[in-house]
Amino acid sequence: MESPAPQNPVAEICDYIESHLDEELSLERLSSVANLSKYHFHRQFSASTGVSLHQFIQLMRLKRASYRLVFHQEQTVLEIALEAGFDFPESFARAFKKQFGKSPSQFRKHPEWVDWNKNYLFQVPGDIMNIDIEVIDFPETMVAVKEHQGDPARINDSVGQFIEWRKASGLSPVRTKDTFGVSYGDPKLCEPGEYRFDVCGVVDAEVPENPQGVITKTIPGGRCAKVVYNGSRDRMEDTIYHIYRDWIPENGESLRDYPCFFRYRNFFPEVPEAELVTDIYVPLA
Repeated sequence: MESPAPQNPVAEICDYIESHLDEELSLERLSSVANLSKYHFHRQFSASTGVSLHQFIQLMRLKRASYRLVFHQEQTVLEIALEAGFDFPESFARAFKKQFGKSPSQFRKHPEWVDWNKNYLFQVPGDIMNIDIEVIDFPETMVAVKEHQGDPARINDSVGQFIEWRKASGLSPVRTKDTFGVSYGDPKLCEPGEYRFDVCGVVDAEVPENPQGVITKTIPGGRCAKVVYNGSRDRMEDTIYHIYRDWIPENGESLRDYPCFFRYRNFFPEVPEAELVTDIYVPLA
């Protein structure tokens, strides 16, 4: 069933920026893409997000650089600096430290995701135009799990440990085995110390004991409302709320006793955030 809603020009332009970080993103170009006057566009953007257009572009480039530093150790700082649009590693290091309080090399060794996340608390409007919700039978699925409990801003620490296990064990290759996430509550409503999230990869057998603390669990089979979400995972909440708030009561459905979970079809920064594809599953009775 499709649930039409007005398309948001600011959400659209954020997607455009995320897909063109390697290009010149001038006010003239972006206002033209948004089909808005350049004399008003930057004010509309700031009013909607709480940050200036220039700040947003810089933060998105530094966000991609942060992920490259931590999750792509094979890349040099120079390569990451050039990709982020800096001609010299020194200017990249200054900008990075000014924004995050650590040099790129320090952040690579000891990422402080809680402080880092504070730079990304601005709101980008979601876009729930033409959501296609289908009811499917999800098969029972055995998964390897790195359990996260605590501040949602620290999930990347658990993700890093899971990636380390995945590479070391070879039991759930990312190219051939699906990756899931199970969210035990709303990160915005839970107390930071109580939030739980499972980082998961499909396996064919029980996971042996390992230094990363990865264990075996099962995602239960059953009916689910499924949405294929395209775009930044930071902006999925509007779609998720729409399923719970509107679609379930409108269609006479009820919820099963298992949390919302996700299948991640691709990953940032391998693809731009605007090109991420995520299957959202809400278990139904």
